[in-house]
Amino acid sequence: MRKKIPAPVIAVLSENMAVHETHASLDNLFSYAEAPGEPPDGSKPVKVQAWLRRVNKESDYPLVVLGRLVECYMELPEVEDIAPSWFGGPNVDVKRDFKEKLEAILSRCNLTYLTGGIISDGSSAPSRSLAELIKGRDIPSIDAEFNRALANVNSEPREAVSAACNILESIFKTYIADEKLVVPQKQDLQNVWKVVRADLGFDPAALEDDDLKKILSGVLSVVDGIGAFRTHASSAHGQGRKIYNLKPRHARLAIHSAHTIALFVLETWDERKVRA
Repeated sequence: MRKKIPAPVIAVLSENMAVHETHASLDNLFSYAEAPGEPPDGSKPVKVQAWLRRVNKESDYPLVVLGRLVECYMELPEVEDIAPSWFGGPNVDVKRDFKEKLEAILSRCNLTYLTGGIISDGSSAPSRSLAELIKGRDIPSIDAEFNRALANVNSEPREAVSAACNILESIFKTYIADEKLVVPQKQDLQNVWKVVRADLGFDPAALEDDDLKKILSGVLSVVDGIGAFRTHASSAHGQGRKIYNLKPRHARLAIHSAHTIALFVLETWDERKVRA
């Protein structure tokens, strides 16, 4: 569903971007964010407000534009890397105050900023804890696929499905490499998953609790389903005669499922390392 930039966010940006930017830098920033149309007339606050309202009216994906606009404010360098102002005092406090205002208003509007200029509309809550685990492990390939999935879930659902599958493949291949396991001859999702689940002991028959057996059996089926979904409906493979009418909600289901499984694998992996 197309989601607009909330009015409170527009108000905060209109007030604060006018302080931090010149007319020329505002024009460049909105151009970089692919905001539609020519720069509006008026003062800097009026210009920002009018342009953001136009984004809501004319842009296909207003939150994508918003993410690009606030990226430079949300991803500040370390304090020692920020140059002092011309008047001798540091700009650090002003910049960080603006960042805190942005974080607060986004949270109030059920939005979250993700590294890379991405605004999540709250539909990807299960993914954020996974992102933190991924970043802690410093696995760039998984982080890139995670961000691509979130960025494309509304605009390119087929790309998002492909990314969901790649997230799992990346985690499983990393696990196999780090644990020095035998690499399967065919390295598709199903085959690398078989190696990982066998090593981690994901065998429903080994569990005593019937409810957990059902859940784990379902997890095993979901991985196979995501792999098949990618093959038949995503952008990763050419389509045959059957055309999938893939919607963002379908892509979101695949992403959430992949993230849940990935989180379970990573947490189980970490727990086993603690016990070792």
